[in-house]
Amino acid sequence: MLDKGNHWRGRKLVVKLEDNKNIPLGFEHMVSVKEASARLRCTRQPNPQGALTALSFFSGAMGLDIGLTQAGFETCLASEIDRQTIATIRQNRPEIPVIGDIRNYSEKDILNISGSLDGEKIDVMVGGPPCQAFSTAGKRQGFHDDRGNVFLHYVDLICRIRPRFAVIENVRGLLSAPLRHRPHGQRGRNFPPLSADEQPGGALKEIMLRLKSAGFHVSFNLYNAAIFGTPQIRERVVLICARDHAVIPYLEPTHANDDSQGLAPLRTFRSVTSDLKSHEHVYFPEKRKRFYRLLRAGENWQDLPDHLQREAMGKSYYSSGGRTGFFRRIAWDRPAPTLVTHPAMPATDLAHPEDLRPLSVEEYKRIQEFPDHWIITGKTLDKYRQIGNAVPVGLGRAIGLHLRKIINGDAISPPNGVTYSRYKGCDHHTWMTKHGLGDENQLDFDLKL
Repeated sequence: MLDKGNHWRGRKLVVKLEDNKNIPLGFEHMVSVKEASARLRCTRQPNPQGALTALSFFSGAMGLDIGLTQAGFETCLASEIDRQTIATIRQNRPEIPVIGDIRNYSEKDILNISGSLDGEKIDVMVGGPPCQAFSTAGKRQGFHDDRGNVFLHYVDLICRIRPRFAVIENVRGLLSAPLRHRPHGQRGRNFPPLSADEQPGGALKEIMLRLKSAGFHVSFNLYNAAIFGTPQIRERVVLICARDHAVIPYLEPTHANDDSQGLAPLRTFRSVTSDLKSHEHVYFPEKRKRFYRLLRAGENWQDLPDHLQREAMGKSYYSSGGRTGFFRRIAWDRPAPTLVTHPAMPATDLAHPEDLRPLSVEEYKRIQEFPDHWIITGKTLDKYRQIGNAVPVGLGRAIGLHLRKIINGDAISPPNGVTYSRYKGCDHHTWMTKHGLGDENQLDFDLKL
């Protein structure tokens, strides 16, 4: 990776070797300045007429970028630290320069590598920073987690590079994550009340404040990717930041549960996978297959005979919650559940509606809307992980088309009464009112930066 601060040493570029997993492929040795420039600068062809420029961070297998490309954007730089995922990017988009851990690059490095001389001429920066720091399923360490710190670094890069627009994609837990997490065992009558930093929503409040102080207007909502044509129920928070524009309207859905709004019906698992002929997949243990033989499409452990439910579930039978991911066969004629990084984990099974197997890599790709020609590198589990972590292509396309409309000055009019997700109160207007911030244009700058 580039030596911090973009320092050129004579005629050589020093490439650090102490963190090999973060070194982009092909940069494991000393290279001359001329070679470095040839490799680092964007080797793509000049922008197609009308193409808009995008810088991609936490790029993964590039689901978001494929969607942006379909909307007329050109990715000029990608960022990724996982070696297998870098190999996927290289396999499919060898012309795009790839950088590693963004904390090792200044804004000048990034602009130089992408072939951009002026950040303000970048149309959009996009990225989905690691979400585990804010997930309700984890410890929720927020910005005190190393992954949370890289989130803040991405926000600061947006503020320094100052693109026309920036997009931040993350899990629903970001809406409620505190700035500083207090373990649940240290709450209650015998402990002091939660401080302001420990209150729900503190992490997003910090992000909003940093962006606002840099002159960005921010809107966000929790979106179900299915309403943009993705055959999957996958809900993610999307923040859209605008440098020279008022608060951005919400994305415009293209699909709905019913035809009352004149939108297309939700796409189903059957509609996108019925023509697949070959399948690469992992296997269920024989013990689990015994129960799957008794289940039909759309069923789970709760549909087993009563006398087998306790045997199938073991100790999990006594746990709380619906536990609908246990022994789950997905339905043919509904969107798939949220894809996970392994389809055969007991609590999050993703079994084929009829076959005695988990969903295949090919089915994963179709559900996430990756083109069939898009090569996912690595072993089978590597492929599941990369696809499962990706932003759905349809969501990326919806974001790109939305930004194009704004740039072109086209009217934006989401249907009245649209349901963006299964959860209420997750739009930025409601959230800001709930957290005492009032209107977006009156954000309280007395909050501690």
